[in-house]
Amino acid sequence: MKLNIKVSFLLSSQLIESVLTPANPVGRIFVAYSGGVDSHVLLHLCACSPSLKDKITAVYVHHGLQAAAESWPEHCQQIAAALGVDFQLLRVNAHATSGQSPEEAARDARYTAFKALLKEGDVLLVGQHREDQLETVLLQLFRGAGLAGLSGMPERMAFGQGMLLRPFLNIAKQTINDYARQQQLSWVEDPTNQCSDYDRNFLRKEVLPLLKQRWPAIDKTVSRSASHCSESQGLVNEIAEQFFEQVFNQADQTLIISQLHLKSLVHQKLIIRQWFAQIGLKMPSQDLVGRILDEVVGANEQSAPLIKTQGFEIRRYRDKLYCLPQFDEGLDQRTAKSWATGQRLINIGNHQALSWIESPTGILAEHWHAAQIEIKFRSGGEKIRLYGRTGHHSLKKLFQEAGIPPWEREQMPLIYLNGCLAAVGDFWISAEFYAENPTACVRVVWQRQESDPKDNDEVALVD
Repeated sequence: MKLNIKVSFLLSSQLIESVLTPANPVGRIFVAYSGGVDSHVLLHLCACSPSLKDKITAVYVHHGLQAAAESWPEHCQQIAAALGVDFQLLRVNAHATSGQSPEEAARDARYTAFKALLKEGDVLLVGQHREDQLETVLLQLFRGAGLAGLSGMPERMAFGQGMLLRPFLNIAKQTINDYARQQQLSWVEDPTNQCSDYDRNFLRKEVLPLLKQRWPAIDKTVSRSASHCSESQGLVNEIAEQFFEQVFNQADQTLIISQLHLKSLVHQKLIIRQWFAQIGLKMPSQDLVGRILDEVVGANEQSAPLIKTQGFEIRRYRDKLYCLPQFDEGLDQRTAKSWATGQRLINIGNHQALSWIESPTGILAEHWHAAQIEIKFRSGGEKIRLYGRTGHHSLKKLFQEAGIPPWEREQMPLIYLNGCLAAVGDFWISAEFYAENPTACVRVVWQRQESDPKDNDEVALVD
C-alpha cells in the first residue's frame, strides 16, 4: 500500500503532527483502531508521517459481543502490517452489569483497556469527528445535562498516565469518507450501527438526517456551541475551586459542613460537584446533589443519614461530610482472625488491612513475635488502660474523645495478644503492653484501603 500519496488540505499527516506537537509525546503513539472507516483513516494518516510511523501501535479492542466481529482482529492486523505499523489486540469483558447499558459497558471496558497501555508521555489517538460531537451534545441535552455535558468531548485530555487526543473533532464525517474513497481504503462495517435500538444510532439514522435538511451546517454550529459551553464551564470550575478550597479538608477528603452552610445554595451545589471531581467519582445528578444537601448536610448532628452512590457512602459526623467506600455488610466480624507469627500484613476485609513496623515505642518485638495474635472487632463493653493515664477507659468514651465517626468505630480492629487486648487499631496501645525501646518495639498500622472510583470522564469519553 502506497503511503507517499497526495492528501487533502484538511486531512493530512501534518494535521496529526500539529495535534501531537503540544502534547510533546516522548513515548508510544497508540491509535484506537476498530477497523471502521474513521479509525482506518486516522491510522492511515499517522502511517503517512515518517516521523511518527515508528512510534505507532494500532490497538484493536475485541469486546466479544457479536459473532460478526470474530474476523475483524485479523483484518485490522493485516491493515496494520500493510501500513508498516505495530499492532496489538486487547480482549475485554464488555458484558453489562446490573444497571449498566450495553453501550456504557463496552465503552468502560474499552477505555479501561486503553488506559492500562499508556505510560507517562504516551498518547492515545481516537477517530471521533464533528458529527460524533454533534451526537454527543444532543444526547447530553436530551438527558438534561448542564454545562459540563453540553461541552461535549474535549480535543485533548489527561488519560491514564498519558493523554487522549481527538485530531478529527473539527473534521466533517463526509471529509473522512471522501479521503477513504480517494485512497481506496478497505474497512469493516459494524452491523449494530444499523440498529436503531441504541440511542446514538437512532439519533444518527432517524433524527440527524432531518435536522441536516433544515440546518445543513448543524454539526458546525453545535460544535461551536459546545466550545462556548466548555469555556463557560472552565470559568465555573475556577469559581467552584475557590469556594471548594474554603470548605474542603485535604487531610481526610471531607467537607466542613459549617463552612458549607455559609455559602448560597447555588455555590453549595457547585462545591458538591467539585468534591465528586476531587475524589474521582462521576458527576452527581441534580437529584443526588439535592438529596446530599437536604438529607445529609441538612440533617441534625444526632442523626446518622446515609446515601449510597457509585459504590460509596455519603455520611456526616459532627461538622464533616464524608464520602467512604461502602462496607461489606455481609462480612462476619464476630469471628476472630489469626495473625500468623512473622506475617507482616493481614487483610481484614472492608478495604482494610493491618501491618506492623519497627518503632522506638510500641509493643516489645519479643512479646509480639512470641504471642498468639488475634484480630477482633467490638462486641461492646471493651475497656483499656492507657500509658500515662489512670484507670481503665471504655472504648466508647475514647472514640468520642477522639472524634472517631460511629461507622469507623464498628470497623476498628482490636488486636489481642494471648487473649488480652493490646491495641485498638493504630490509635491506642494498652499500658500492659506499651514499651519504649528505640531498637526493639513494633507498632501496628491500620490501613484503610481506598476502592477504585471510576474516572471522572463519563461525558468526555462518550463515543
